[in-house]
Amino acid sequence: MASLVVELAEYERAPAGAVRTTPEAIRRALEAVEGPRLHALIAEDDAGAPVGCALYYRAFSSWRATWGFYLEDLFVRPAARGQGHGVALLRAVAAEAVNAGADRMDWVVLDWNAPALDFYRRVGATEMSEWRLMRLQGEALREMGS
Repeated sequence: MASLVVELAEYERAPAGAVRTTPEAIRRALEAVEGPRLHALIAEDDAGAPVGCALYYRAFSSWRATWGFYLEDLFVRPAARGQGHGVALLRAVAAEAVNAGADRMDWVVLDWNAPALDFYRRVGATEMSEWRLMRLQGEALREMGS
């Protein structure tokens, strides 16, 4: 799983060293004492080799007082694209969401990632163009938290 996350970061043109995850860190998140907070699905090829992943977790909508799912990562290795792995992963996460009583699933995609945008549109996803992703990190986060 960790290697897929690193490949995803490379695909998304992240700067070198941006990914700090480890297999152990992912395992700890998946095996949290109070129940897993992070869930993962792996897509495999016919030989059983990992070719894609989906990482997701539950998210709460205060506006609707309902739970949804947040898809943190959906990635399929370029050589395995077009074989149904991405759709299978997305369907599996959506099924988990429905089974958990969630009423929506959200995620973000980079504005330059035309293949991903086209894929998501083909499966019926809609863009929420009125929303902008905001982030506090590093010194700004520490300053805000002090």
